[in-house]
Amino acid sequence: MDLNKLTNEIIDGRRLTREDDLSFLIDCNLDELSREADRLREHFSGNAANLCAIIAGKGGRCPENCRFCAQSSHNPTGCETFELLDYDTIYKAALRHQNDGVHRFAIVNSGRCPSTDEFEKLISIYEKLSEELNISLCASLGFLTDEQFERLFKAGVRRYHNNIETSRSYFPEICTTHTFDDKLRNIKRAQKAGLEVCSGGIIGMGETVEQRIEMALDLSELGVKSIPINALIPIPNTPLANLRPLTEEEIIRAVGIFRMINPEPDIRIAAGRKLLCDNGRKLFTGGANSTITGNMLTTTGSTTEMDVKMFRDMKRL
Repeated sequence: MDLNKLTNEIIDGRRLTREDDLSFLIDCNLDELSREADRLREHFSGNAANLCAIIAGKGGRCPENCRFCAQSSHNPTGCETFELLDYDTIYKAALRHQNDGVHRFAIVNSGRCPSTDEFEKLISIYEKLSEELNISLCASLGFLTDEQFERLFKAGVRRYHNNIETSRSYFPEICTTHTFDDKLRNIKRAQKAGLEVCSGGIIGMGETVEQRIEMALDLSELGVKSIPINALIPIPNTPLANLRPLTEEEIIRAVGIFRMINPEPDIRIAAGRKLLCDNGRKLFTGGANSTITGNMLTTTGSTTEMDVKMFRDMKRL
């Protein structure tokens, strides 16, 4: 496969689909793949990095049985549990991130969905944040109804996060309390309400490279605007605790694959950067243009200060 020629075709409008033989992505030269993926990043996303910070709005006791998750009540991890944070706590965190130059801010709740009372509190919080801050607002609250998505949009939220986690074929190995199609229906409800969608998942959960390609195609067909890529950090007392962490080369190849199949969305690096050298800098010269930043997501392995310095050095901020 001539990757340079393929990149030019993608720039001219071609999109890779399930009808294409994509096996070349599994073992093509990694340096060449990264170079061509970064050409697509520069063409479609420019040279400006995009930073998103999150706050855990509610922690623990999730009834879903996702095998990777410390928050699941099925996994005896002893993680911290707490009820929905108050407005002042969330506002101070959002303001700090805004002042640090972060572009987006999301409240991320543990659980299948918020209760009626929690949702009303969240609407009030988002309305106030929208009035008092300039940072773009995102939400990650689980499964919502059409009406709830519409109310989030009216409250000032512009992007909804709902990871598909992995490919359709591997999803039953990761979770059985909800389905891959449940995820897709939720994403489409969010899009119907006018929200952009941020959706990606986790690599290194035992899936094959072919299934990572399948996942990238799933996301391409959904038309999402941002794709967070997490590299699994195995958590003690979860079913995936003993998996081998991915190598740097495996993560770099995955980022290249996702960019070649999804040339236009943000490719957003999330958990697992501690598995790479130099704050994961190679990923941002290999197709990625954005990240989840800050220490609220403890498995990122980076801080906002580290990211701001890195992107300024790279002339991305």
